[in-house]
Amino acid sequence: MIETILTISLVLFMIAMAIVFIRVIIGPSMPDRVVAMDTIGVILLSSIAVISILFNTLAFLEAILIIGILAFLSTIALSKFIERGVIIEYKRDR
Repeated sequence: MIETILTISLVLFMIAMAIVFIRVIIGPSMPDRVVAMDTIGVILLSSIAVISILFNTLAFLEAILIIGILAFLSTIALSKFIERGVIIEYKRDR
């Protein structure tokens, strides 16, 4: 019973990821695309967690942490790029 529910949730995650991927491609503005990419990261994290439960293993937890950190950092970097035009500013005293 639980395997059926987890399999259905994986299928729904993949459908949601396809819909959000369409938003990344045709998003009307850059902030919409950034939010869609962050949503893809969250969907990917949750689908890996469901796969980890299905396989009854803890081996995927490190991948979940790494993908979560990378998704967070990329969202912050893209947000700073949209706001300022550069990610890292160098202050010159000359």
